[in-house]
Amino acid sequence: MRAENSSKSTEKPTSTRKPRADGQRNRELIVQVAKAAFTESGANASLDEIAKTAGVGAGTLYRHFPSREALLEAVYRAEVEKLAEAAEEFGRELPPLEALKTWLLLFIDHLATKKIIAAALNGLVGSSPVFEENMSKVRGAVALIYQRAMKSGDIRPDINPVDHVLAIVGVTFFGSSEDWKESAVRLVDILIAGSRPL
Repeated sequence: MRAENSSKSTEKPTSTRKPRADGQRNRELIVQVAKAAFTESGANASLDEIAKTAGVGAGTLYRHFPSREALLEAVYRAEVEKLAEAAEEFGRELPPLEALKTWLLLFIDHLATKKIIAAALNGLVGSSPVFEENMSKVRGAVALIYQRAMKSGDIRPDINPVDHVLAIVGVTFFGSSEDWKESAVRLVDILIAGSRPL
């Protein structure tokens, strides 16, 4: 009897851990699919279609994200985390100048998502605090990736990283043409070329 009870008690943690792991995978997959949907179709993309594409039921989506606002915020937070983690990863794995360019291109991709989400969140809740909460992470990533390129001598120490970021943001949010992303990518090359040591 004791052996049976012991066996049962060791099986319980396994059965309780699996749903949590599945739930986390479902959440991450929903966020990934939602980013693509919002970027392609706008912030009013169908949540039911997002659930279907993610391979989960609508109930699962709403259990993780009870409102459209909650899903939009989750997508934005995931993007910010990706930017911060990428700054460290690129810094470890790539030469400084290549790391800088690769990170700036990722930043443009982030802005494509933010462009959709910012308008939606502002419309839903007036002024969402989600942007302010995560800006410190973006600033930290910018400082890390630029300081490394300055230390290696690949870009001049008098360059202000904020100027580069603001230039890219300007093309993203104030560009009148639909090919703003291509313009932003070209701008990265121009900014880096203009930042090289004289």
